[in-house]
Amino acid sequence: MNVLDFARAFFSDSAHWHGYDGIPTRFAEHVGYSLEALLIAAAIGLPVGLLTGHTGRGGNALAFLATAGRALPSFGLLVLMVIWIGIGLLPAMIPLVVLAVPPILVTTYEAVRSVDPSPVDAARGMGMPEARVLFQVEVPVALPLILSGLRTAAVQIVSTATIAAYIGLGGLGRYIVDGLYQKDYEKVVGGATLVAGLALVTLAVFWAVSRFTVSPGVRQGGGG
Repeated sequence: MNVLDFARAFFSDSAHWHGYDGIPTRFAEHVGYSLEALLIAAAIGLPVGLLTGHTGRGGNALAFLATAGRALPSFGLLVLMVIWIGIGLLPAMIPLVVLAVPPILVTTYEAVRSVDPSPVDAARGMGMPEARVLFQVEVPVALPLILSGLRTAAVQIVSTATIAAYIGLGGLGRYIVDGLYQKDYEKVVGGATLVAGLALVTLAVFWAVSRFTVSPGVRQGGGG
């Protein structure tokens, strides 16, 4: 059997569509893990990126932290967290958040720093408070790049959240881990296909968000 035959057999089996191990349940678990990790990473990366981008300070430190975060292997960090904390959702969340913070942080910083200084200086010349300069002048222009950082982080999380299955949690990774253990390659291929499909759905969601939130003038100016 080839990969397409394995995938066809997996999705045509009605047993995979019902119960605690059914596709809807595992899909919902995977989305839940991914959303939680993305929200935590965004809560860390966006404020720091906006602040440092607005002030122009801390760029070197951000670059160092981003490089360090990207260098950490997610599975190795997962093992360390399990040894340190024990089995549970928290050890799985930490590697996903560590993976997602760098692209959000660095892209947000670079997005704000790339804004044309002329309107920023004009806003300050009019006496506009710094918070309003950031959120009313810089952020609307920087939004496409900010969303691109969130999109990159989201896709990385979706693709890596399969590691949760290695410590007994759910998600689409259960099919891959259980399938390898049972030598059931239909499950392995089916799980991998679902993860890839969810990554594509994530890209589509961010494309739609960008179309609705980014002003046409900024979108056209950025060539998107």
